[in-house]
Amino acid sequence: MLGEDPSADSNALPLSGFRVLELGNYIAGPTAARLLADFGAEVIKVERPDTGDETRSWRLYSGTTSMLFRTLNRNKKSIVLDLKTEEGRRSVLDLAATCDVVVENFRPGTLEKWGIGPDALDAANPNVVLVRISAFGQTGPLSKRPGFAAVAEAYSGFRELVGDPDRPPVRVGVSIGDTVAALYAGFGAVMALLHNRSRTIEEGPLPLSSRVIDVALSESMFSVLESLIPDYLAYGVERQRLGGRMEGIAPSNAYTCSDGLSIVVAGNGDAIFVRYMLAIGRPDLATDPELSGGAGRWKRRDELDEAIGAWAAKATRAEALAVLDAAEVPSGPINTAADICTDEQMLSRNMIQQFPVDTGGPDPVSVGFPGIVPVIGERSVSIRNVGPELGQHTDDILGELASARTDLGGEQVNGGVRRHRA
Repeated sequence: MLGEDPSADSNALPLSGFRVLELGNYIAGPTAARLLADFGAEVIKVERPDTGDETRSWRLYSGTTSMLFRTLNRNKKSIVLDLKTEEGRRSVLDLAATCDVVVENFRPGTLEKWGIGPDALDAANPNVVLVRISAFGQTGPLSKRPGFAAVAEAYSGFRELVGDPDRPPVRVGVSIGDTVAALYAGFGAVMALLHNRSRTIEEGPLPLSSRVIDVALSESMFSVLESLIPDYLAYGVERQRLGGRMEGIAPSNAYTCSDGLSIVVAGNGDAIFVRYMLAIGRPDLATDPELSGGAGRWKRRDELDEAIGAWAAKATRAEALAVLDAAEVPSGPINTAADICTDEQMLSRNMIQQFPVDTGGPDPVSVGFPGIVPVIGERSVSIRNVGPELGQHTDDILGELASARTDLGGEQVNGGVRRHRA
């Protein structure tokens, strides 16, 4: 198939042999399932008839399938089912009987309304792990409220910290709330699988309550805010937006060089600060006793940024980074997409992987896709495919189910057939 690499590193796929049913749409659920697929799990993505996952048409500049969809849904299989029908419900339960994990990100109560909620899935497969992603979680007064990542980022307190202090809060340029939630969801799935495997035969499977992983977008973003709440309750400090700075940490900011390109420098460690100031020709600041600790540097952050900015403005980006690198001061360029595509570090670790993709023109185009993280070995695991076509695997997978229903050698499980994995 176009956009597929059959030579993916099988020795770096620790989730091979696990099967995942994805009932998600948009970004969070599909990203969680993609994390499992990246490392070998067979992920069956259920899409609605005709249009499929909405991200197929998001940021679609040409062709029929967006690069966003292909990035979020790589390494998966696609089947088409109408979950609102009895046939769709039956197929989901039959598939769940063959799966280790089900991932969904509908509004709480939706699966239950369709007859494929936790109890129904548990009846179909008493070992299945159900990962549920929603705006506010499955319980609580806001649980039924709809919400995308933008709402959750604001609700969590994250958005209040992003941007310049004299302007309204801004959004970062990616769906960070969805991605952070997906990371927790993937971790939760693997955690439950490990817990389930640790059970003895006498103990039996984990209770359903321990196999439901409840991930809220709002709580996921709240969890990354470090000491925001403890600082407020302990000291009465309410953190404010600081642009490129970080509360209490200086000097750490972005600076524009003489060629108009920018760098980020994090020179806030005590020993690093001395090397930093010597490197930019300010020994007076390096030896100033008030600047020997973090509190003093934060107090004089404006003075420090002015000195660093004046130095950076006299050098090109390459020249400034060479000086800082020689002084072992943590620094780096603010890269664009074009920069990343040719970056030696990224390329050396297989973090840009090329695939021929149909973009609507007469011939396929070679497109680079972001590699798989984390690295196992020295290079990113190879992507196996860059997103299935809508319903590409429907006939194969549903045909397998139909055969299994009549296979006398299978173990019948509430209308489905549970596979036996070594």
